[in-house]
Amino acid sequence: RGHHKHPQRGLPPQMVVWDEPSFQGRKREFTAACDSTAECGFSTVRSFKIESGAWAGFEHSGFQGQQFVLERGEYPCWEAWSGSNAYHVPRMGSFRPIACAVTRLGTEWHGTAWPGTARHGTVWPGRAQRGQRCAALLRSWVGSQYPGYRGFQYILESDSHAGRYPHVRHWGSHAQTGQIQSLRRVQH
Repeated sequence: RGHHKHPQRGLPPQMVVWDEPSFQGRKREFTAACDSTAECGFSTVRSFKIESGAWAGFEHSGFQGQQFVLERGEYPCWEAWSGSNAYHVPRMGSFRPIACAVTRLGTEWHGTAWPGTARHGTVWPGRAQRGQRCAALLRSWVGSQYPGYRGFQYILESDSHAGRYPHVRHWGSHAQTGQIQSLRRVQH
């Protein structure tokens, strides 16, 4: 687990969580990471609102398992945060703010830098090659397993791993393939 600081621009991160779908049941506000929803007083988190900042939600405690990028808005049920992912994750086990510096951005794949465009709906077909690397320079990005931002999500932050992800295993605890076919900037 690395150190995750608050975004450097705008309001500090804030999210409100409920232990039942549709903003029902017990409620609590968070402005910092929660390593375990159980240790934070919730046996489960089934709906939430992101008031400010962007957050990373994780299937299990300790920031493990499937990752989800949670941007400003309402998430009344698991389908809202899973989107077109199609992986049924009905609750969150941990979450944290996504770090983001804002002065410039870029992503590097095998030495080829992309210009600072916000979205890459289809990056390349197939899998990353052995030795594939990625650099998240001064921004946070979310890579998706399939075109159109579908499949597993991988959060790439400029302050994690010094912004460099030299191997697929650095993309997250659930990284099963070296496949990223769409990429976009995280909206803070």
